[in-house]
Amino acid sequence: MSDDADRKLFLGGRLKRLRRELALSQTAMAADLGVSPSYLNHIERNQRPVSAQLLLRLAETYDVDLRAFGGQTGPGGEAALAEVFADPLFQGIPIPRHEILQLAEDLPGAADAVVRLYRALAQGRPAAPAAETASPADWVRDHIQARRNHFPELDLMGEALSHDLAPDPATLQTAGPEALIRERLKSRHDMGVRVMPADVMVEWTRRFDPHRKRLLISEVLSPASRAFALAYQLGLMEHGGELQALVDQAAPPDAASARLLKVSLANTLAGAILMPYGAFQALAEQSGYDLDRLCARFGVSFEQAAHRLTTLSRPTARGVPFFFIRVDRAGNVSKRYASSTFPFARFGGGCPRWRLHDAFGSPGRVLTQIVETPDGQRWFTLARTVPRQGTHDHDLAVGLGCELKHAHHLIHARGLTLDAPEVTGIGPACRLCDRHPCPQRAEPPQGRPLTVDDWAKSVSPYPFAAG
Repeated sequence: MSDDADRKLFLGGRLKRLRRELALSQTAMAADLGVSPSYLNHIERNQRPVSAQLLLRLAETYDVDLRAFGGQTGPGGEAALAEVFADPLFQGIPIPRHEILQLAEDLPGAADAVVRLYRALAQGRPAAPAAETASPADWVRDHIQARRNHFPELDLMGEALSHDLAPDPATLQTAGPEALIRERLKSRHDMGVRVMPADVMVEWTRRFDPHRKRLLISEVLSPASRAFALAYQLGLMEHGGELQALVDQAAPPDAASARLLKVSLANTLAGAILMPYGAFQALAEQSGYDLDRLCARFGVSFEQAAHRLTTLSRPTARGVPFFFIRVDRAGNVSKRYASSTFPFARFGGGCPRWRLHDAFGSPGRVLTQIVETPDGQRWFTLARTVPRQGTHDHDLAVGLGCELKHAHHLIHARGLTLDAPEVTGIGPACRLCDRHPCPQRAEPPQGRPLTVDDWAKSVSPYPFAAG
């Protein structure tokens, strides 16, 4: 896919902030970068894009992390502000997209303040300091989204480990990933693996006993989840230091956020071991992103394969930029990832006009829909129920989607009229649906908020490993 590669980068606001933080004049920075002051002025005013050469000079001259420089790392990003200003409270005040983008880019402090205030008002309580309002789960989600859910270093580690497990791909098909990882854990780390009765494991689906060097796995796990649990442990054993270095580099605000980020990164590495980037991306493109074929080839679940599709952002082998979301029947969101810019709801329940919620009425069936968000963008989406880890009940639903312009690549969109499709207007939350009259005004019922322990243990020890 070449759309992202061809996109021009207008980073004037961020460049201006960097210059002010360094206490430099435009003339001084222009001299440092080897450009004219007028050219730098045009860039800061977003009248010229930032070239790759200039980005490299920025990195070399001022020791800038280009990933942080090019990503929206704060809570007041464009998507969050767009949701805030879509509220009926602002009806009659036209706020075009370029003004929202300018606020996010040029005045990030003010943007963060607007989002924090709106969050407090939406929750019906006074605004509190960021440390009190941003949960570890929210912080980790924002960090992963700032990276567009793409960690190239983990993909490389996963590919190398996968090749060590099965240099011949036919071996992987014949022996299966679970048996190969068991053998490596035993031979390299003297670690045994035991499948235990559910009444012994109680609420745990996986437990590592460091004293006896045993990995205990509940009998209720499906083959795909067992393989993922083993890959997760293998990643920790062989690349624990690298995972911790990535956590330290991210500088989480507290221990709970650090813990949850390490779990999420280990999940990503496990997915990269079971679904090595090159082979997975190639089959995805070849098959029209046929999830059934991907599941069969790599021995993974529907949810695992769908989640992996959101990570395909390697510059030399990009996939369709997908977003992914997982909800329960009460509307609680337990996963939300995207390599695209889908405006996920951050302040309320999802729109009931999206067929993600209809999936519970048709367990195991893929439902497709073309939706339009309040900003006028159109998206091709599919939804399907999946069982919660360790159960057979389809009490979770996953949604996967991409911008409509990419839908022709997908086998699930074949036979649909994409040039003049039937479109359903949705809002990021039910209270934002005034633009599209909605017969289902009630938001999905809200259950108990998810805690860090829910994320790290009981709800889903491994974001890929459900079902």
